Amino acid sequence: MSQLYNAFTLFLSLLVEAIPFLLLGVLLSSALLFFVDERQLISKMPRNPLLGSFVGSCVGFLFPVCECGNVPVARRLLTQGAPTSVAIGFLLAAPTINPIVIWATWVAFRDQPEIVVFRIIFSLFIATTIGWIFSFQKDPRPLMQTELAKRVINRLTASSNRDSENTPALLRSGTFLLAKSGTPVLMEEQALAATLTKNKPKTFDRNKLRLFLDTVIQEVRELGGMLVLGSAIAASIQVLAPRELILNWGQDPITSILAMMVLAAVVSICSTVDAFFVLAFSSAFTTGSLLAFLVFGPMIDIKAIGLMLSIFKPRIIIYLFAIAAQLTFVLTLSYSYFF
Repeated sequence: MSQLYNAFTLFLSLLVEAIPFLLLGVLLSSALLFFVDERQLISKMPRNPLLGSFVGSCVGFLFPVCECGNVPVARRLLTQGAPTSVAIGFLLAAPTINPIVIWATWVAFRDQPEIVVFRIIFSLFIATTIGWIFSFQKDPRPLMQTELAKRVINRLTASSNRDSENTPALLRSGTFLLAKSGTPVLMEEQALAATLTKNKPKTFDRNKLRLFLDTVIQEVRELGGMLVLGSAIAASIQVLAPRELILNWGQDPITSILAMMVLAAVVSICSTVDAFFVLAFSSAFTTGSLLAFLVFGPMIDIKAIGLMLSIFKPRIIIYLFAIAAQLTFVLTLSYSYFF
C-alpha cells in the first residue's frame, strides 16, 4: 500500500510541475502558427544546404512546437517550397530548440546547467547534420508520400500558371476590357475579383479565433493524455521496478544510454515536459543517459514516427531513425567519458 501511495505522490508531483509548461507551449505554438507567414519565411531561407539546415534547425524559436506540432509545420514548409535541408532540420530540432522547452529543461535541471547547454548543442548538431545529408536529394518528392508529392506538383503547376500571368496581356487568350488607367484587363479576372470582394466574409476574425481555440483544445487533449500516461509510467518504474535492476542499468555508460533511448522512444512524452519526466531518474542514471533521453526522444519516438508517416515514406523514416540514434549514442557516450 505504501508503494502505491509513493507512486501516486510522484505521479501528481510530475503533473503539477509539467502542466504549466504544457499549457504555455500549446498557447504559444497555436498563436504563432497564425501570425507568422511561412511563405515570407521560406523566401528568406538560405539556399546553401549546410547553412539552410542550420537555420531550419533554429526556426523552432519562431514556432515553439513539440514533436506533435512540428510535423504539420514541416509538411507545410515542404509544400510551400522550402529546401529539404530546412524542412528536415526544423522537423528534428524544433521540439527541442524552442524557448519553452529550454526554459522547462532549465527549471527541471537548475542544479545541472550543463544538461541544458549540451541538450541544445547536441540537438542542433544532429538536426543540422541529418538535414545536410538529405539535402543531396534536390527533389524532395521521391522522399515523400504520394499524396503530399501531388500537392508539391500542384504548387509547382500553380506557380507556373502565375508566371504565365506575367506574360504581356495582349499576348494572352481571352476577352479584355480597357481599364481606367488605359491598360487591358482580362474580363474573367475582373469578374472574379469583384465576386471575391462582394462575398468577402465579415467574420474572418471570429472564425480565426474559433480556429485558434479549437487548435488549443485539440493540442491540450492529445498532449495532456500523453503527459498523464508518461507521468504514470515514470512513477510506476521508479516505485515498482526492482531498485537493483535500475541501478545496474543506470551506472554503466553504454547500457544506461541504450536503456534511456529505448525508454524515450517507447514513452513518447511531449518535449515540453520530458525534462520533468526524466528528472525522476537523475539519481539512478548517468548524466549522459539523461542527455540521450532528452536529445533522442523529441526527434524519434513511436508517436513521432506515426506522424512522420504523413510526410515521408517508411524507408526514409528508417534512415532518419538510424542516423539520429547513432549520432545520439556517439555524442552522449563521448560526454560520459570526457565530462
